[in-house]
This record gives sequence, structure tokens and C-alpha cells, in this order.
Amino acid sequence: MRTKKAETQAQTFEASLAALEQIVRELERGELPLERSLELFEQGVRLSRECQERLQAAERRIEVLLRDGEGRPVVGAFDEDELTRLTTDEREDDETVF
Repeated sequence: MRTKKAETQAQTFEASLAALEQIVRELERGELPLERSLELFEQGVRLSRECQERLQAAERRIEVLLRDGEGRPVVGAFDEDELTRLTTDEREDDETVF
């Protein structure tokens, strides 16, 4: 049997965000007993933190992918071909990203 925490961790970012939106809708209606409201609030805070952590991890991955061959951040606008080339080159150079 899986715990609630294990189930939450297995969800995708999108599923977690959808669950959080549902919790907000339920709480906004204001028709729940206090204990149920607190349970949902706690679950919402947990989901919110998990989503934030996933967004930060994605941001870190993007920052690593957008470095030049010497590890310096690349600044400027990219066209799609240039971005594809850069991310492919960086993936080959930095196996810790994946």
C-alpha cells in the first residue's frame, strides 16, 4: 500500500498543480468543516512547495544547459537552431544534468 506522500511524489508537476487548484477551489467555497479545511490547507501547502521545488530544479537544469563550453552563462537571444545545438553540445559535456 502506498502512502499519501509517496503518491504525491509520484505525480507529475501538472497533476500536482491541478490538485492544488482543486484544493483552492474547495477552500474558496467556504462550505467545509474546520478540520477538513485544515487538512486541505496542509495538503495545498505541501503541493505548493513541491511544485516550487520542481520549478527551481527545472530552472537549474536550464541554466546548466545554457552555459558555453567553459561553463559561463550564455547571454542573449537564441534562435531555435542555436538553442538546440547548444543544449545538445552541453548534454554531451555535462552528464550530471541527467
